[in-house]
Amino acid sequence: MSNVALNVAKKFNGEPKFEILGGVQFMSPPPSTPHSDFSGNSFSMMKNHFKGTKCRVFMKHELFLSDDDWVRPDVMVICDPEKIKYEGVFGAPDLIIEVLSPSTSKRDRGYKFNLYEKHGVTEYWMADTKNRTITVYMLETDDGKYFLHNEYYIPEEHELKRMSDKEKAEVVYEFKTHLSDDLIVDIREVFENV
Repeated sequence: MSNVALNVAKKFNGEPKFEILGGVQFMSPPPSTPHSDFSGNSFSMMKNHFKGTKCRVFMKHELFLSDDDWVRPDVMVICDPEKIKYEGVFGAPDLIIEVLSPSTSKRDRGYKFNLYEKHGVTEYWMADTKNRTITVYMLETDDGKYFLHNEYYIPEEHELKRMSDKEKAEVVYEFKTHLSDDLIVDIREVFENV
């Protein structure tokens, strides 16, 4: 990270929040209640799990990936303390969670997807609060490209009523992240009140 990015970070620390993508500034709109609930639930789960470890969890914190790209992911986990500075995080987190919203969905699925892949973010979740889904992408070690690891969802009541017992039993509500074998993510918990 150059001194340019560090100086800009210092200048805007505490100012109105925005992101810079490809050198273009985008204001961060205030999150909806479901967006905040999901982010808070995910943050709390991760924060509790990684307490006492070298991994740190941040919510809506500055992430500087280049002079032209700095963002504020909804939740991120960083396990390399060298990347964490007073002004923000400098370098790729181990996991990023973005909550899709109408004003940011295109950027989260497009530019940010490519940005996180390019800079080596190992695990990227896109959460859709409207459809109660989490799409998990993992970085392929051979070619450095994302592959769709899995998509998890909570069926609506009307869907559950139409499902057979076998189909209901096949719905996966829990999964693990690459960061920790003993961190079980229960999507019913992260979508609580959403």
